[in-house]
Amino acid sequence: MMQKQISAAISASIETKQQILTNSEMLNAMAKVSQMLADAFGNGNRVFFCGNGGSAADAQHLAAELTGPFYNRSRPALPAEALHCNTSYLTAAANDYDYSEVYARLVNGIMQPGDILFGLTTSGNSSNVVKAFEAAQHKGVVTIGMTGLQGGKLKPLSHVIFDVPSTVTPRIQEAHILIGHIICELVESIMFPSMQDETIVQP
Repeated sequence: MMQKQISAAISASIETKQQILTNSEMLNAMAKVSQMLADAFGNGNRVFFCGNGGSAADAQHLAAELTGPFYNRSRPALPAEALHCNTSYLTAAANDYDYSEVYARLVNGIMQPGDILFGLTTSGNSSNVVKAFEAAQHKGVVTIGMTGLQGGKLKPLSHVIFDVPSTVTPRIQEAHILIGHIICELVESIMFPSMQDETIVQP
């Protein structure tokens, strides 16, 4: 019984990724966003990530892939940050205002035109991420949505959307990490092509 459940979960994860693999529009979006990030970094802009719960963990994970090495240990850190990591700010803003405002206030406070904001929300409807994207529109910040099927409220607020073809939260989050890893790998290869021979593949 347990093995059947395990097999079903793995099969569903593979099926979700297979749908992404055969979706040329989504593959092209990965290439487009990778170039957008490389251009933004080259222009002195920064990249930010936001989400809640498991998506907050994924946001922090992807920011770390940019500031640390992805494959190449010789390259410099890239300016990327997950917005939830200052817990003193997060709890103060949630307590004094409303949790739905915590990311929008940071967009207004620290982001500049040309910066890029990734919003990770499996439903596409997380109010704090939606409000952050609304604020980003007024600041000239580029928005990249990472959601599940249909994209929710985040879709019309996103310059580019990765609306993973699933309605199951774990499958969507697994796909978000896959997409994010591909983008981080491509950014590294675009920005540091002369260092590719020094790439170290982690075991």
